[in-house]
Amino acid sequence: MKVVSSFPHKIEEIAHCEIPMSDGCRLAARIWRPEGAADAPVPAILEYLPYRKNDFTAERDATMQPYLAGHGYAGVRLDLRGAGDSEGVMPDEYLPQELQDGVEAIAWIADQPWCDGNVGMIGISWGGFNGLQVAALRPPALKAIITLCSTDDRYADDVHYMGGCLLGEQLSWASIMFGRNTLPPDPANVGERWRDMWMQRLKGSGLWLKNWLEHQTRDEFWKHGSVCEDWSQIKVPVYAVSGWPDGYCRAVFRLMENLQGPRKGLVGPWAHRYPHIGEPGPAIGFLQEELRWWDHWLKGEDTGIMDEPMLRLYRQNSAEPKGWYGTREGAWIAEPSWPSPNVVRTDLRLGADGRLAAEGELPAGILEHTSPLDVGMASGKWCGYSKPGDAPLDKRRDDAASLTFETDVLDEALDIAGDAEAIVNLSVDRPVAQLAVRISDVHPDGRSTRVTFGILNLTHRESHEHPEPLVPGKVYRFVVPMKHVAQRFRAGHRLRLAISTNYFPMIWPTPERVSIALHTEGSALRLPLRAEVAADADLRPFEPPQAAPPLEKEVLEDPVEYWEIVEDARTGQMEMRLAEGGGRIRIAGNDLVTISQGHESYRVMPDDNISAIGETRWTYGLERGDWKVWSETETTLTSDRVDFIIRARLRAWEGETLVHEQEWDERLPRVCM
Repeated sequence: MKVVSSFPHKIEEIAHCEIPMSDGCRLAARIWRPEGAADAPVPAILEYLPYRKNDFTAERDATMQPYLAGHGYAGVRLDLRGAGDSEGVMPDEYLPQELQDGVEAIAWIADQPWCDGNVGMIGISWGGFNGLQVAALRPPALKAIITLCSTDDRYADDVHYMGGCLLGEQLSWASIMFGRNTLPPDPANVGERWRDMWMQRLKGSGLWLKNWLEHQTRDEFWKHGSVCEDWSQIKVPVYAVSGWPDGYCRAVFRLMENLQGPRKGLVGPWAHRYPHIGEPGPAIGFLQEELRWWDHWLKGEDTGIMDEPMLRLYRQNSAEPKGWYGTREGAWIAEPSWPSPNVVRTDLRLGADGRLAAEGELPAGILEHTSPLDVGMASGKWCGYSKPGDAPLDKRRDDAASLTFETDVLDEALDIAGDAEAIVNLSVDRPVAQLAVRISDVHPDGRSTRVTFGILNLTHRESHEHPEPLVPGKVYRFVVPMKHVAQRFRAGHRLRLAISTNYFPMIWPTPERVSIALHTEGSALRLPLRAEVAADADLRPFEPPQAAPPLEKEVLEDPVEYWEIVEDARTGQMEMRLAEGGGRIRIAGNDLVTISQGHESYRVMPDDNISAIGETRWTYGLERGDWKVWSETETTLTSDRVDFIIRARLRAWEGETLVHEQEWDERLPRVCM
């Protein structure tokens, strides 16, 4: 990473200002802009987040926002209503109020003397989501967006549900926000109002996990904010970015296929991170790429960015299985559109003898199978952050406890690009069942690296909105889509399809153990095969990563970090447990100390579906001099055959005084899940 400290424009920073909303609420913003912008107005770039502009995102903002400002843009970091230094309460994500506030903030920004009236939006994850959602509301001053690691479909492709199955990530993410929502605004910015604003948040933010489990199907709750409901509402140019380990890479392809205006897509080897700090590497000069986009759409300069292929993909090569990669070997490829004329869908048929082949005779038969519930313990996280342990480990143990089908040893390299599908004919013995399917790269020595996967709640076979119980014994035809990926399987390797009846803790188990009877005749793995394209060798290379100077900080205490899979030899219980956080950090610029530390545990007995349990615990805090506030939040998710059961506790202290305590004990009926 090259650190750049000299820019075409000198920069001035406003650490805190307040933007009034029409209902009287004031939202807090931090602004970086070129000196003299009031006399020579510039375009503005808005990033709109709940993650606290002056502390918890300060490290990331320091490397990005001055870079934009130094190249002639006003960077605006806006705290959501009820977060950071903004007034109000935030009772959930992407609510209509949040989006309306975004529209009003854009109008305010465009009307400032330092803005020339042209506004863009950029954001990763939450900021990528609401960038799409605000764009669909068409604020006049919004001229283009960049959306990273986001989704167009809040039910089918977010941390909550996948294929109609409850993701373990839902508990994890709800718990992080449960903790973050306990933090007050900074008295240095809001004055004596801070305590009243804090009490409003502690009492009004609620338990988001309960909100989300009250909506287990694709109802109006999830349709709101899902821009796939009406693609035509987005008129502005969209640059969509993600990475293969990220939870949101599929959205890039849907956006390229369905948006009707100018658009570009980029998917790299990175996890849930900005590409200039992307891991696994190689990272790219994304801030330069971002400037090319803004210069084209906000300044009217010919940067050539729209003359390049619509979609750039990083085709990964075979890699040994491990829980973290610093870099992934591969090469950049490009597609002129999506679906691509370079991709041909080809079926590999399933044989009763475990073979997987496109040609030749394969024996047909019926294969019965029930997976032990610890299949999935080596699955890593649904959304990778490139933290040691969150990538899938060697899948041999999981594969051995699954139905598997393999190709012969490959005589030559095989490339795929896109979304594979498993098409299976099978019956089940219970009314509620799920399938997890994985494609793995099997090395000559037997190691198995997961390449992609898909999940389906079989009661959602026709609709995520109206699931229907299965008829035990009836043979159905199911199509299980997998995450998109661009991958090369080396000559001498094999391709393996693994099918299991559960995948915990990636997804929550069904109420009862399920046995399937898979009919191999007519069942297949549909691959998006891609031949070599000569034009790939002539693609414009990305520039090396650059960033503004890093934040000045002092690490007072390192976080506790571990990621372990533990088997209890006495009982057979399997557990995935991990710890992460930011530790204790003093920010030099405002002498504020931030504290964050989390722990997660997911446990299950191999033969008992209702033994599954997820537990999380987070500590968050802020300190400056004698001022100290901190909180502890705890959440436990269990289930029986009828209900999901949530137990949660929130405690918050000012100094050593407990100022707020609240507990939840909730039961929510399972809906075909």
